[in-house]
Amino acid sequence: MTDQPPPPTPSSGSGEPDPSDPSSPVGGPGHAGPPPGWGPGVPPAGPSSGPAAPPPGWEPAQGAWGAAPPPQGWAFPPTGGYPPGSGPYGGQPWYPGPPVGWYPPGYGFDPNDALVTPPSAGIGGWFNRCGGALRRGWRQLVPIMLLTQVLPAAVLSVVSLGLDPSAKWTAQAESTSTPALPDNFAADLLGLLVLLVGGSLVVGLVQAVGWAAGTWVITRQAAGQPASLEAALRYGLRRALGLWAWTLVVSLLIGVGVCFCVLPGIYLAFALSMAGPVYLFERHNPIGRSFRMFHDRLGLLLGRVALVAVAVIVGTLIPGGLEGVGTSALGTDPFSSAGTAAGAVVVIGITAVLALPAHLAQMIGLLVTYAEQRAHEAPVNSAGLAAELG
Repeated sequence: MTDQPPPPTPSSGSGEPDPSDPSSPVGGPGHAGPPPGWGPGVPPAGPSSGPAAPPPGWEPAQGAWGAAPPPQGWAFPPTGGYPPGSGPYGGQPWYPGPPVGWYPPGYGFDPNDALVTPPSAGIGGWFNRCGGALRRGWRQLVPIMLLTQVLPAAVLSVVSLGLDPSAKWTAQAESTSTPALPDNFAADLLGLLVLLVGGSLVVGLVQAVGWAAGTWVITRQAAGQPASLEAALRYGLRRALGLWAWTLVVSLLIGVGVCFCVLPGIYLAFALSMAGPVYLFERHNPIGRSFRMFHDRLGLLLGRVALVAVAVIVGTLIPGGLEGVGTSALGTDPFSSAGTAAGAVVVIGITAVLALPAHLAQMIGLLVTYAEQRAHEAPVNSAGLAAELG
């Protein structure tokens, strides 16, 4: 401790600013400090008509700027504010985002697509899309199948039965005791073969119209686009020739495979099952693409095509057996009289209509299977497939 008095306050002439001097920088207009009368908890003066409020972020209890305390009942994650299922992740309703299952337009893949089965949906998703295609398009698909599948097959059966020379051969064999070939056997046999082969080719061309038209209807309806019966048939006529040509090549390969102990033919039937849809959608190398699809996902495609094959076999064998029983009951030559001929036409017509579900199952099942194969290769949706059809 010292007895000396404290040093006097320096004057303004000492080089330091005097706070009491209005002309000094401290008290002058350029001073950056708080205005007179300011202090913690005292709002700055201003031309406000209402009660003064502290500046944003100011917390009087803390005496400094900082984050405001959380409101009453606050917790993390926040509750409320977003309805359940509004976020992109299920089970987290607090996360903001679009509804679950929503995908931006043009993204290219939608798990809720009406035609394309997602890779994770399994056989249940495949069945759902097959059923959905039938429910949406049966009004167009049934007339298309009746005109292009059922009617040509029935006409070919009637003509073949009417020109079948087997009844004449049987009558000649019973009229003589010496075994010999019937008269004009070679000519009759050749004529029957020409009829069957030529008629099958014509029927195949008409059926190609129906395959293309039905594919167009199913794909456009899945994409939410209009698909009238007239427009579908016009599209089928435009694409039928190419589809028919590739179908002939596939049938020839399968026939050659059947000649080699049947199993190669079965293998080729499965491996080439996607050739038709590949031609309609991609228009390039349908046989090679079908083989590649089959071997890239052997188990998946084998299972789907096997289900389609079972439906087709059952759906055609039963009507075929009924047709054989009905026509045989009319005698060896049903067209020998008008009554039996009319009966044969009725039997063939009814049994041909009974095969309609098999035609629908084959077309829808193979188309949905093709769309599923495409989804395994890259993102794809119904709108993109409809655009590929043209």
